[in-house]
Amino acid sequence: MGLGRVTVEEDRARFGSVVVPHLADALFVARWLTKDRADAEDVVQEACLRAFRSIGTFAGGSARAWVLAIVRNTAYAWLAKNRSAAIIAVDDLGVRERAQAEGGGELATIVPATPETELIEKADAARLEAAISALPTEFRETLVLRDMQGLEYREIAEVTGSPVGTVMSRLARARRRLVEAMRTDEP
Repeated sequence: MGLGRVTVEEDRARFGSVVVPHLADALFVARWLTKDRADAEDVVQEACLRAFRSIGTFAGGSARAWVLAIVRNTAYAWLAKNRSAAIIAVDDLGVRERAQAEGGGELATIVPATPETELIEKADAARLEAAISALPTEFRETLVLRDMQGLEYREIAEVTGSPVGTVMSRLARARRRLVEAMRTDEP
């Protein structure tokens, strides 16, 4: 083994420390971009292959932003190849199941469940999800990365390849459109 040569074991170890901690975030973002759990799983699997192949190019910085950029690019390539623009998948998870799967928590510990509260939660969550899904792609991805994934503006700029000012503008416009949509869609 010569100097500077990296072994497969070293690549695996680096993949484990750089990519694996962010797989839950990767699946979350892929689900919002593809709007389907099975498709998101396919995207994340392909993104992991791409990340492993290019793990040697990761130069430090935010591993999370690096991984999510790969997921984003993979999702758009996958969508262009596998889905027409007219297809819209519907997520089958309920509010409680989604909270448990995505946040690792259980809503029942916060609010006692009654049939009425469950119905209201499902209706409100469905309205919000529909409003987010209706946003233009660049607004939706910026909103998901900031408000759901908690990325900083700089990290979102890195993931999307956009200037920080553009990220801030898209986020403000996304939030404004979301508020307007929720206001006009009140039951």
